[in-house]
Amino acid sequence: MRTQRTTARRRGLAVPFVALTLVLAGCGDAEESAPAGAAAQLGTTSDINPRDVSELREGGNLRLALTSLPENWNVLHTDASGEVGALARPMMPRAFRTSASGELSVDTNFFTDVRLTSTEPQQVTYTINPKAVWSDGSPITWEDIASQANALSGRDTSYLIKLTTGFDRVAKVERGADDREAVLTFAQPYSEWRGQFAGNSFLYPKSVTASAEAFNNSLRDGITLTAGPFLVRSVDRAQGRVVLAHNPRWWGATPKLDTITFSVLSSEALIPALQNNEIDAVGISSIDEMKTARNTPGVAIRRAPGNSWSHLTFNGSPGSILADPALRVAVSKAIDRQGIATAVQNGLVENPKPLGNHVFVEGQIGYRDNSLPYDPAAAAAELDALGWKLNGEFREKDGRRLKFRDVMYNAQSWVQIAQVIQQNLARVGIEMEIVTKPGAGYFTDVIKPGDFDVAHWVWSGDAFPLSSLPQVYAYNPGGELQGNYGRIGSPEINALIERSLVELDPQRANDLANEVDRELFEIGFSLPLVQSTGNVAVRADLANYGAPGLASYDYTTIGFVR
Repeated sequence: MRTQRTTARRRGLAVPFVALTLVLAGCGDAEESAPAGAAAQLGTTSDINPRDVSELREGGNLRLALTSLPENWNVLHTDASGEVGALARPMMPRAFRTSASGELSVDTNFFTDVRLTSTEPQQVTYTINPKAVWSDGSPITWEDIASQANALSGRDTSYLIKLTTGFDRVAKVERGADDREAVLTFAQPYSEWRGQFAGNSFLYPKSVTASAEAFNNSLRDGITLTAGPFLVRSVDRAQGRVVLAHNPRWWGATPKLDTITFSVLSSEALIPALQNNEIDAVGISSIDEMKTARNTPGVAIRRAPGNSWSHLTFNGSPGSILADPALRVAVSKAIDRQGIATAVQNGLVENPKPLGNHVFVEGQIGYRDNSLPYDPAAAAAELDALGWKLNGEFREKDGRRLKFRDVMYNAQSWVQIAQVIQQNLARVGIEMEIVTKPGAGYFTDVIKPGDFDVAHWVWSGDAFPLSSLPQVYAYNPGGELQGNYGRIGSPEINALIERSLVELDPQRANDLANEVDRELFEIGFSLPLVQSTGNVAVRADLANYGAPGLASYDYTTIGFVR
């Protein structure tokens, strides 16, 4: 289900399976990375039409889609959707690459070495490639790393950060042997240290992270200082188009593509644009889209396990109709998630089934189905016990009808899911109104302020399943909101999250993360629905791109077959 993306996880937009990213429509973000070590997924495949670069023609324009232009080009900022990750990935440094089998390797374009150099105290040393420079020619140095570590530490709450990614545990960052070496010393152990400049967390120049003002606002209108094989050539706001072109200061292999163009398209325009040869790739989210894509000349369907998932978030803030955890649990039991999986994925995957975990995806080591069963009879009995009694067709309590709004991005697949939920809830006497919103401003204007009773979006992520737990599932009333948009949590869950983050034994960390997951179901935090099918329709002659599963792309090798 890639109804909200650029697509790929975990958030982006992102995958808990990993560090999470909010994802909103399009198909540029099909990438994200695989779990490493204990988080590795078994039997992972990718389907990208792998070709040696000698088989590809020079030049070409890869045309992808967005639902809207970024509200902030800083992927680390709380306003950034997963589509920002799709734009930034060809342009920004990351420390690790991921293979389709889930193995991590240092991205030597940017770092010649990244390693754990001490455990007491924990220290990690980054050695920067001496050729690595920002697009203005200035060197990437330890100061860029130190500045970002400070910005994401959470110590200065004026930085509107999406995730701390463990930098709240870093005591200091020091210059190593020279300006190209950074040594991070941790005040507390952090098991997922490899993910601090990887996955969905790119390294930004210190000019972006040196102050809260720069962090929050300097990339709202675009991005100028980058360091990858591509950079921004133009942004046409009137036409809704972003064009990436070669970075003339890029020191690595020359990209085969000349340009990558992102165009803003509504969800209903994606398949027609593919048919009309206006874009080169689009995620498939329904059987009708699959049929249309299969019947389009010059288009191939590529398949690999997806790393994003749809879910239903409850608004549990004080005064909300769903503020009572027991009511949220009853609502959860009344929703037929298997019915949803069958409705939206039959014909797209062999055996559609719902996702049963907030932290891990199915197939990933650590995955267990901790979900509550679909049980409308139990839901009805629990609603009665809570005082929500049937009065005609729907339930009431103290003169208030049990009615709430389900808010979602305006896409056919989301509406289809909402209609199934609406029918499920009506059977137990709950009235649900379906409310659709445009992609532009969806998180900034609707989700972050809490203007919903329940809401849909896709979480997508990367190879580090525990790093997002504090930001997405912990809750400190009166503190920074970060990614817990439902404003739900408990001190017990916060304590479990902390135990999982300091546990360096991978199996034990997974066990603790599953304890977190069980508690999330027990308080009706949110309801995971279905994992992405990972199906992507692409131009048949497009190579090294498509459905990568859990692997990361090499943007220098993407191109068109001669």
